[in-house]
Amino acid sequence: MADVLAVGDEFIPAAEFRDALVQAELGDARTFQLPGTKAEQHESQQLMEKGGAGAVSAPAELLAAVAGAEVLCVHFAPVSAPVLAASEALKLVAVARTGLENVDIPAATAGGIGVVPVFGRNASAVAELQIGLMLSEARNIARADASVKAGEWRKEFPGARIEIGGRTVGMLGFGQVGRRFAEKLAGFAPRLIAYDPYVADEVLSASGVERAASADQVFSESDFVVVQLRHGPETDRMIDAKHFALMKPEAYFINVSRSRVVDTEALYDVLSTGRISGAGLDVFDHEPLPADSPWRALDNVTFTTHFGGDTIDTNRTSVRLVAAAVQEFLATGRCGSAANAADLGWV
Repeated sequence: MADVLAVGDEFIPAAEFRDALVQAELGDARTFQLPGTKAEQHESQQLMEKGGAGAVSAPAELLAAVAGAEVLCVHFAPVSAPVLAASEALKLVAVARTGLENVDIPAATAGGIGVVPVFGRNASAVAELQIGLMLSEARNIARADASVKAGEWRKEFPGARIEIGGRTVGMLGFGQVGRRFAEKLAGFAPRLIAYDPYVADEVLSASGVERAASADQVFSESDFVVVQLRHGPETDRMIDAKHFALMKPEAYFINVSRSRVVDTEALYDVLSTGRISGAGLDVFDHEPLPADSPWRALDNVTFTTHFGGDTIDTNRTSVRLVAAAVQEFLATGRCGSAANAADLGWV
């Protein structure tokens, strides 16, 4: 058995990685639990999403634990150049998420270390939260609940009281989340459209989704606009004022993806003026949302605290996929799904 170190956090404990490796008959693994609270670890991840793996200093205890490891299994732990250099034997970093912002991939590649993400691990959870936010906004569930708990019995709300059935739900991006979302939403019988130039027609049609010719079409035709985009140079602040100007007054905007794909000032403007009916948001430019943020005063937005993929089921899927990647590497000496597979000659 190779020396495998499983680094857990408050989202996915180290023991869950170890159990998945044992169930895959890969033997036991050493474990290290990242220090800090769940909120502190989430804040560190937000810093790494903006500034890369080096934006957060690795604890000395983590550097010591990595020494001698051949395989490193992580979730939110910072895997910066110093962490990678802490073990001369290190050959694989398996990350229990799709985003690899917490790993210094150039440094890993220079050291001959593969970096493997897992795909689709939280797609079902994110898809379900999207539906939850659609229902909460269009049917005022959270606002009615808050009024009852405040001793009131509110019946008047902002925005249009619309149903999902028979309406148009437009998606920006159609990856793993989009597929699960379309599958789960089918029972409501809406019209589904999606703009994603990188997805084949047969993939869309297999999910009962029409291809939108442009993002503009999604915004102009949809009663619910749902963001399912990865953040990167191509999508940075891609959604802006001109898109919001195309939306129907009764339409809702849902984002459980990344805040930085949206011009958030433009979104605030259309919400604060009632130009669109409302929004359901799980992601923000600054997290936690500051106490004095003007967003908190909006009566036509349902907020959640960036927990789209945070479910027990997601954790189980994540560690199982990590174990599968480790199993492939130990059996073959490579892993085809590594983000730097081509650079390492693994393909």
